[in-house]
Amino acid sequence: MKDSVLIVEDEKDTRFILEKLLSRNSYDVVSAVNGQEALEVLKTFSPKVILADWTMPVLDGLALCNILKNDEKHKLIYFIILTARSSLKDRIMGLDVGADDFLIKPVENQELLARIRSGIRIYNLQSELRNIEHSKAVIEMACTMGHKINNPLSSLIFSMKNLENEIAQEDKSKFAEDIASVNESIERIKTFVNELIHLKNPEVVNYTGEKRMIKTN
Repeated sequence: MKDSVLIVEDEKDTRFILEKLLSRNSYDVVSAVNGQEALEVLKTFSPKVILADWTMPVLDGLALCNILKNDEKHKLIYFIILTARSSLKDRIMGLDVGADDFLIKPVENQELLARIRSGIRIYNLQSELRNIEHSKAVIEMACTMGHKINNPLSSLIFSMKNLENEIAQEDKSKFAEDIASVNESIERIKTFVNELIHLKNPEVVNYTGEKRMIKTN
């Protein structure tokens, strides 16, 4: 699967050159002419790196960066600003809104490709760390749920045993099917609780419609 890059550039010739360069180097490339159009593109396209010009009409690169870095869904995207501005003040301004890197125009092709490769490595590492943290949180939640269910389950098992002992021998045949059904349900709950408590590799899967569930095995 190709790594994905979004180019946000209002100058047609520059945009064309960047598209050709990245496509030739096996990137999945989509372009937008300004920040506002980029926000629309991001509804259906998930880049690892955004390469955006600072100065653009409607919504410039810095404003776009500020929006995305404050959005939980897009904050991990590695954001590279393309600019003719080279002053320290401008760089500080860009860093303050969350830009990950700067490239001064005109850009040397090999340097651009190296920065993109670096950005993709950083994106992949951050995504992996986020997945680890998510899995850890799910495991802790599942373990807590398992223990909370286990306590009333123990009481249910104890009460069921007492109930079976209290029913006269001659009446047990009348309730045999119900007793078997309850005991079967108890065993299923015990199995589920054990899976929750010992969950190690949680996987979130689509269930029905928009519902998602944790797969325990």
